[in-house]
Amino acid sequence: MNASKPLNLPSIPLILGVAVIMMAIIGAFSSYFTVPTESVGVVLRFGKFIRTADPGLHLKVPFGVETVDIVPTQRQLKLEFGYATPGATNEYQFSNETDFERLMVTGDLNSALVEWVVQFRIEDPFQYLFRIRDPALTLRALSESIMREVVGDRTVDEVLTFGRQEMESEVLTKLQAAAKKYELGTFIDQVQLKNVNPPQPVQTSFDEVNRAQQEREQAINVARREYNRVIPLARGEAEQQLSQAEGYAIQRVNEAKGDVARFSALLEQYQIAPAVTRTRIYLETMTDVVGAMDRKIVIDENASGILPLLQLPTGQPTTTTTTPPKP
Repeated sequence: MNASKPLNLPSIPLILGVAVIMMAIIGAFSSYFTVPTESVGVVLRFGKFIRTADPGLHLKVPFGVETVDIVPTQRQLKLEFGYATPGATNEYQFSNETDFERLMVTGDLNSALVEWVVQFRIEDPFQYLFRIRDPALTLRALSESIMREVVGDRTVDEVLTFGRQEMESEVLTKLQAAAKKYELGTFIDQVQLKNVNPPQPVQTSFDEVNRAQQEREQAINVARREYNRVIPLARGEAEQQLSQAEGYAIQRVNEAKGDVARFSALLEQYQIAPAVTRTRIYLETMTDVVGAMDRKIVIDENASGILPLLQLPTGQPTTTTTTPPKP
């Protein structure tokens, strides 16, 4: 009967060598880490905070002694309330209870559906990771609480129409103060209201009211435009007529003063030489009168009539100078 051959087991030194090589490979791969451009690395040694690492390649103690949490400090994050954007990577970006979040009660005991978004950045990685157990969830709760407080201090008309900007500013201020108080390590950049509507049962009536208000504003704008078109034109025409009347009055006064001056000068000359002045006045008057006529026929003062067969010229008028009246 043949005896069985002994098994060829690897020697202990070979096993140790392979183990050392594997440990060296694992240590080499676990002794460095890379921080992305928009993030900060938080280095922990056995779970205790040691330091932060800027973007780039860094070394750490291998074999799990030191671990690194990557915190996106330069990325703007957002929280959505009352609605949800599909495909969001942040698990806290929206809630599964959107209908409950957006239903709010105003200060005059009316209801409104409010949708808003909070945009923030991680400002202090240490506070964000270690001060609060779940800072993103805490920030959601703070945002919803403050928004309900602000909406509850206003009437439904303010919430639905003209009070949006004031509400955004107030919520932002209060949320920044709360984040600093609770050491969330975040900085709130913006609070923006999205859709603000009345509840669905009264949506139709609300739309009709808004439509009536828009028509009213449109009618007011049309009236103002017509007013701005007609009134300045009428004022301009009135000013023009006043200016023309003033100019005409000045013209008439100046003409009257000129006539008075001319009559005074003529009277003075008449008093000096009455006959000469009278003759000159007669000649000037006849020149003006006769010069304005198209056809002139002058006969002797002793003539009793015109011969029937007298051929009168039709072209150039015949002008004969008569003797002026005796003084």
